[in-house]
Amino acid sequence: MSWIGSLVSLLGRVLLSLIFLFSAIGKVFDFSGTTKYMTAHGVPTPALFLIVAILLELAGGLSLLVGYWARLGVVLLLLFLLPVTLVMHDFWTIEDAAQWRIGMIMFMKNLGIAGGLLYVLRFGAEWPSFDAAARPPVPKGS
Repeated sequence: MSWIGSLVSLLGRVLLSLIFLFSAIGKVFDFSGTTKYMTAHGVPTPALFLIVAILLELAGGLSLLVGYWARLGVVLLLLFLLPVTLVMHDFWTIEDAAQWRIGMIMFMKNLGIAGGLLYVLRFGAEWPSFDAAARPPVPKGS
């Protein structure tokens, strides 16, 4: 892979991981506010699910960022993202047009992020990453 391809791969992983890392940090620093928000959406035992969400986002986000067991990290992020998308961004239940639009945008944003995660799940973390460093080099001409 060329140095430009490596830079693009790294930048993609950084950008994709940042939303999860910043989100987890935000949840830690506003634990009670996030718990109230989850309660308003009908999440049972919100404190427990919030702790699980924070752990999934941190572990998956860091794994993706550095490319260490990146595929496992992606699975953790998808385990977080898919139920959150369906429960917290259920725009189809909203009657107010402005709120419906915001909910739909958030839902579609999460689908786009899931698409990026699925791409990494399929192809793994390219160089530079711990995963790529551990793979044997591909012979030239292959």
